[in-house]
Amino acid sequence: MGLVTTDAVILHSFKYGESSKIVRMATADLGVQSAIAKGASRKRSKFGARLQVLSEGVAQLYVKQNRELQTLAEFDVVKQRQELASDVRRYAGGAALAELVLRFSHAGPHPELFEQLVVYLDALTSVAADDLDVVILSALWGTVCVLGFAPALDCCARDGEILPDGAAVFSVLDGGFLCRSCASGVESRRLVADDRIALQSLVAGRVSDVGAVAARHGAAHRRLFRDFVQYHLAEGRELKALAFWEELPWTGMS
Repeated sequence: MGLVTTDAVILHSFKYGESSKIVRMATADLGVQSAIAKGASRKRSKFGARLQVLSEGVAQLYVKQNRELQTLAEFDVVKQRQELASDVRRYAGGAALAELVLRFSHAGPHPELFEQLVVYLDALTSVAADDLDVVILSALWGTVCVLGFAPALDCCARDGEILPDGAAVFSVLDGGFLCRSCASGVESRRLVADDRIALQSLVAGRVSDVGAVAARHGAAHRRLFRDFVQYHLAEGRELKALAFWEELPWTGMS
């Protein structure tokens, strides 16, 4: 393909050899790509401090098909998002988003995923502190949905029966809510009506409909998301960035 210019977000970066770096990027045109930035660790490198995780910019890549490691020629920063780097909670949320995209996005272009990632990262830089964890959780659910793993929330995950309003049971293994007959004898979690509505709003991105979430309920929502992702996407493997965010105190109501 030769030299390709594309919008990109740095998802991960690490030193390679004495003077280079390997960067993993979400790109608008090529999906997730790995590239070597030669000489990036040198004091007078042309990359300087540009290759910061969660930075957004325009990347120039020398791309060879059927090759796992490309060559990064340039990276011109558009947004460095210093707000994320200066706040551990904001950074933790951004890192969890980056981890989902890096670990579970499919090969090839995925423009909707890239566009949502940019929108979510921008939201994390400006959202009020009390609303931060609700926004992060909604962004994480939104990313899972774009990756093709949306939970069944309006009808039974097994037989498709439309569910009545009110409390409902959620089965992680089945990937959503279950009707009364299907839930019999199944390991599940009962969500009261308010928590069910909150989950539906979080997944749909209607953050303004969620309102304040008490710490106890926030912790339960985070556990539910973590278990869902580990079963349906990670196949039981640990997600370190997600685990770090989950360990931080829930923001908002106590």
